[in-house]
Amino acid sequence: MTLELRTAGESHGPALVAIVMGLPAGLRLDRDAIDHDLRRRQEGYGRSPRQQLEQDRVEVLAGLRHGRTLGSPLALVIRNQDHENWAWGMSPWPPEGDASGKGTTPVTLPRPGHADLAGALKYGHDDTRHTLERASARQTAVQVAAGAVAKALLREIGIEVVGRALEIGGEATVEEWKHATDAARADRETLGGVIEVVSDGVPPGLGSYAEKETRLDARIAAALMGIQAVKGVEIGDGFALARVKGSEAHDEIRADRGRETNRAGGIEGGVTNGEPVVVRAAMKPLPTLMRPLRSVDLETGEPGAALVERSDVQAVEALAVVAEAAVAWELARAAREKFGGDALGDFLAAHTAYLERIGWPRNA
Repeated sequence: MTLELRTAGESHGPALVAIVMGLPAGLRLDRDAIDHDLRRRQEGYGRSPRQQLEQDRVEVLAGLRHGRTLGSPLALVIRNQDHENWAWGMSPWPPEGDASGKGTTPVTLPRPGHADLAGALKYGHDDTRHTLERASARQTAVQVAAGAVAKALLREIGIEVVGRALEIGGEATVEEWKHATDAARADRETLGGVIEVVSDGVPPGLGSYAEKETRLDARIAAALMGIQAVKGVEIGDGFALARVKGSEAHDEIRADRGRETNRAGGIEGGVTNGEPVVVRAAMKPLPTLMRPLRSVDLETGEPGAALVERSDVQAVEALAVVAEAAVAWELARAAREKFGGDALGDFLAAHTAYLERIGWPRNA
């Protein structure tokens, strides 16, 4: 028994879609809670005007009745409110009538740092919009919705997942973030940063050391690296552990099997050890610049300046929300594999029985 997620949708297409499979029947979902996470993803000091245009809200097409899951696939939809301006340019079928609105001109100047060029070469596209629309971070909206569903399941077994920004543009306080963002905006630049996700209440035993595909740290790292603009991930103290001695790197075990420290970030050998799961991700500066970098026109072969399109100055605070959803998804997936159950009651009973077997206190 596991969770599976499939998504579809383009940045300026009609909607983003997610199919969630493997949820137990009887899980109560709160629409306001999902929409709250969607709003959090759109917030942040450096966001673009598009965040005021979209006003993301979740729709459910299947798998839910009267607020409870049915055990069948859950279909989530988030409409792209800006699509009306792109109806001709992003029409699924050959558009009729004269070209109008946005997206009518082919994009042939790829942006350094984006998937534009690599995607065009891989798939044989002559218009990089065929690549950039799906490669866009806009698709993280529906991933956040799926993550909110995963968090609802985790709360049933006492697990809470919270993400936050640690630094933006090399600065570590909110006031400094704002100054750095304002300066970057004035200079037509973009910024990156570092986020952290902490998961409390995680019992020991999620994940496995048996195969690399089942190591929970590997799966979490892959989930975070799969988010647009993320270029580095660490579990616990991560890279800092490479600079200390072994006696300073590991978390000694008390008689109650707890730890005084958590340098491992709650995962040892690919398995949770009962301490909070702590992960961090580094985000590069966004590749769409108002002062574009050098590129080449794929149609003419001539040098040129990269595409300029509406973009954030920085989206680190938004990344914290997306990373929170990604970590929650992987924890929920590991919990489903560990405790199974077609109905929520079965899932909870297996969790309780496991904690009793290992003598681990159930979370309040």
